[in-house]
Amino acid sequence: MSKPHVIIIGAGFGGLLCAKSLRDKEVQVTIIDKTNHHLFQPLLYQVATAALSPGDIAMPVRAVFRNDKNIEIFLAEVTDINRKNRTVICQNGQRYTYDYLVLAPGSRYNYFGNDQWEENAPSIKSLGDALRIRERILYSLEKAEELDDPENQKPYLTYVVIGGGPTGVETAGAISDLVKRNMIRDYKHIDPNNTRVLLMEAGPRLLAAFPEKLSEKARQDLQKMGVQVLLNTKVTSIKRHEVTANDQVVTTPNIIWAAGVKASHLLSKLNAELDKSGRVKVTNELRLPDDPHIFVIGDSAFLIDERNNRPLPALAPVAMQQGRYVAKLILSGKEAGQYKPFLYTDKGNLATIGRVKAIAEIGSLKLSGFPAWITWVFVHIFFLIGFRNRFRVMAEWIWYYITFRRGVRLITERDLDNLKG
Repeated sequence: MSKPHVIIIGAGFGGLLCAKSLRDKEVQVTIIDKTNHHLFQPLLYQVATAALSPGDIAMPVRAVFRNDKNIEIFLAEVTDINRKNRTVICQNGQRYTYDYLVLAPGSRYNYFGNDQWEENAPSIKSLGDALRIRERILYSLEKAEELDDPENQKPYLTYVVIGGGPTGVETAGAISDLVKRNMIRDYKHIDPNNTRVLLMEAGPRLLAAFPEKLSEKARQDLQKMGVQVLLNTKVTSIKRHEVTANDQVVTTPNIIWAAGVKASHLLSKLNAELDKSGRVKVTNELRLPDDPHIFVIGDSAFLIDERNNRPLPALAPVAMQQGRYVAKLILSGKEAGQYKPFLYTDKGNLATIGRVKAIAEIGSLKLSGFPAWITWVFVHIFFLIGFRNRFRVMAEWIWYYITFRRGVRLITERDLDNLKG
């Protein structure tokens, strides 16, 4: 009797942990991903702000499973799913049949019907995005250095981050550290007081998932760092080097989008019920309601936590726990409805604001400042894949903490034509 074949689409947190839980078991596993690496997305903003290198937060998937004989990896983009024949179809024409399918394709940023904005306001969802933003930030400083008139420098020293969630807050804080305290000392003709970092949030407060007291603490810390926090500010237009919000026009080539996500378009191929963000509504076993051989996890799954009547958040710990759960369910061989429901163990919520500044909610414990920041550091180091990555990131952070110097400040002319006025 042949081993069951499990196909995992996506090597993010959920897909990777599912595959690791199936290694050396009586199943054959195929991982399909459109990139060749696992990416630690929570630290992408540090690549975008020249604190870390791409290799510090990414690891080749093949290296993770080098010694696992029951796991194969293919670099391809899945474009369709034939549920009747239990087949996935890739863009390159390859087809793979499965006994169980685990969908963990992740998410992408939601421009709320204004996809044309993406060209001028890139998001931070991939290494390519992060490097593109880093190029814009560094080139803007070089361009400002060439100019003598502060008024002409102004657009290049202005940075707009749209979205007051964790990514937006962390990015705005990191940019402020970069252009007001760290790299700015290397430029002879730029006054740090002329740099502006604007964080725009359409809602009434930042970090809506946190208690209001911690949200307010984050706002205050950002303002002390020189970030202008603009609440109840809805963006209505983004053009080349221009963003309009609440009838205010800001001119700058440095516009970063961090205002919400939507699920992968691949999920629409399932003909399943989706929520407004495109996530699949799954059973409490993370299966499709009408197909027990297909599981959906991570950012792609919509499931209400019956303990608080709220959807599970799109966070790495949720995806990781779901990946492990699905692996155990598959190995159990139990039919739909026979296995214990998935229950998420909430281990807390963290967001960093700047150097030695963060907020944390861990059960009833609420932290801010240095205690929250050091907790954030060790949690992120723990979740990085591979000892080499952990060692390098810790070394970079120690160096940055002591010297205030960012280590990765290279312009490689990847996107300069798009940056010039």
